[in-house]
Amino acid sequence: MATAAASTVGRHPSHQGESSVSDIPEASADGSSSHWQLQRIVSQLRGAREDWRARNRRVSGEHGGRELPSRAAMGEILEALSGALFPMRLGPVDLREESEDFYVGHTLDVALNALLAQARLELRYVAHQQGGDLKSIDARALELIQGFAMALPGIRLLLDTDVLAAYHGDPAARSVDEVLLCYPGILAVIHHRLAHHLYRAGLPLLARISSEIAHSATGIDIHPGAEIGPSFFIDHGTGVVIGETAIIGERVRIYQAVTLGAKRFPSDEDGQLQKGHARHPIVEDDVVIYAGATILGRITIGKGSTIGGNVWLTRSVPAGCNLTQANLLQQDDCSKK
Repeated sequence: MATAAASTVGRHPSHQGESSVSDIPEASADGSSSHWQLQRIVSQLRGAREDWRARNRRVSGEHGGRELPSRAAMGEILEALSGALFPMRLGPVDLREESEDFYVGHTLDVALNALLAQARLELRYVAHQQGGDLKSIDARALELIQGFAMALPGIRLLLDTDVLAAYHGDPAARSVDEVLLCYPGILAVIHHRLAHHLYRAGLPLLARISSEIAHSATGIDIHPGAEIGPSFFIDHGTGVVIGETAIIGERVRIYQAVTLGAKRFPSDEDGQLQKGHARHPIVEDDVVIYAGATILGRITIGKGSTIGGNVWLTRSVPAGCNLTQANLLQQDDCSKK
C-alpha cells in the first residue's frame, strides 16, 4: 500500500484529467485519509496562494503555469558539465582514456540541450514579467547557450589555475586529484566559473540556482555576479561569503568564514532597496585574507596585502599592508605608510 501511494505523490492532475478540491478523498477504505482533512487544507492553501498573488503581483512574477527553471535539472546539468570538464577525475568511474572524447561529446550534447531547455524557461519567465517578445525566445536561448558552450574550453583553463593554486597553497594536499575530488572550495569555484558566464550572458536565475546548489553542498556562498581572477583558492571554505559586486584579482587566497560583503543598503524614495549598485570590496592581486575576516563596502584591499583573522574592515588599505587586530587596536591600518 505504501509503495502504491508514494508513486502518485506530486503527480500533476493532467496525468489523470482535470481535478478539483471536491475530487480529493476525505476517507479511504481503511479510513487513513480522514486523519488529514485534505479538502480543508487544500482550500486554505489555495486561499493563501490567491492572497499572495493579489498582494504581490509586482514582485512575484506569477502568471499561471509553472514556467520556472528546475533546480533539480540544473543540478544534473552541473554534474554533467563538471564531468565533461574533468572527465578522468569527475566523470564515471569506469571511464578509460581512449573513450574520453566520446564521453565528453556525448555528455556535452545531453547537458547543453538540457541547459537550452532551462534557458528557454528563464527567458519566457522574464518575458511574461516584462512584456517581452515571446517569439524570439527560442533563437535567443540558442544563441546564449551556444556562447556558453564555446566558453567551456576557456573555463577549463581558468579552473586549472584554481586547482593548481589549491595544490600549491595547501601543504596537506597530496595531489591535484585529491584537490578536485575532495576540496569544497574547488567545487564552489567550478560552479562559480560556470554560473558567472550564465550571469554575464543574461541568465541570472540559472546562474543563481547554480551558485546556490554549490552553497548548499559546501557552505560557500559566492554570488554569480562576483568577478574572480585566475589562481583563486578558498581553503577550508565553510562560511565564506562573496557578494554580487565583489571584484577579486589574481592569486588571491581566502580562508573559512571570510565575508566580502556590503556595508549598507540604500533605498529609494518608496523605501525599496536599490539594486545593482557597486557595494562590495575590490581585492587586488596576491592578497591573503585569513579566517573570520569581515570586509564590508566598496573599499579596496591593495595588492599583496595580508588581512589577519577576525579583522573587521570598512576602509581601504594600501598595497603591501599587513593588517591584524593588534594593528587596528593601535590605530595602525597602514594608511600612514
